[in-house]
Amino acid sequence: MKFFIDTANLDEIKEANDLGVLDGVTTNPSLMAKDGVTGKDSILKRYVDICNIVDGDVSAEVISTDFNGMVKEGEMLASLHKNIVVKVPMIKEGVKALKYFSENGIRTNCTLVFSAGQAILAAKAGADYVSPFMGRVDDTTWDGTDLIDQIAVIYGNYGFETEILAASIRSPLHIVKCAEIGADVVTCPLKSIMGLLNHPLTDIGLAKFLADYKKGNK
Repeated sequence: MKFFIDTANLDEIKEANDLGVLDGVTTNPSLMAKDGVTGKDSILKRYVDICNIVDGDVSAEVISTDFNGMVKEGEMLASLHKNIVVKVPMIKEGVKALKYFSENGIRTNCTLVFSAGQAILAAKAGADYVSPFMGRVDDTTWDGTDLIDQIAVIYGNYGFETEILAASIRSPLHIVKCAEIGADVVTCPLKSIMGLLNHPLTDIGLAKFLADYKKGNK
């Protein structure tokens, strides 16, 4: 399973990359704004800066909601760097754009997916990634892992090559659950990835090893 970090913060991306487990980055206008990156030129520069840190796919989101606008914007984003994957929303015009990009060699990530039906449409249109929003499904009192499991079964039934990119990850447990049910990728905040390091028995064991070492080397 691949690990993507969901942020626009360069320091967080560098920290995750230095850990040695980072495979890519997803970001969006909200995350850009959260990191103080505003204005078209600044946003485009940030995408390039991210690509220069990470040797993997970097999802860059279109803002347009009409087909022609998405195509124009997506082609521009894809031209920024070879690592760019164009993030397209799961709407009617978005499905059309996914098909266009697929036929023209531009890689895509279909975002805002909340049902297996939407995931089928994205795969049929040729999306490279589909992003079911696990945490947001959980917020509606449904189980987001069930959605990802359902998509995995359907994709397996028909040999769809679209990768399942589990998004809206809220905790280290979400990451483990995604691994259990066969998600190809998880994208999450740095704190969720770092949370996988933590276990009280590890802390206790390390403290004991160090204490024993000090006793034997007085």
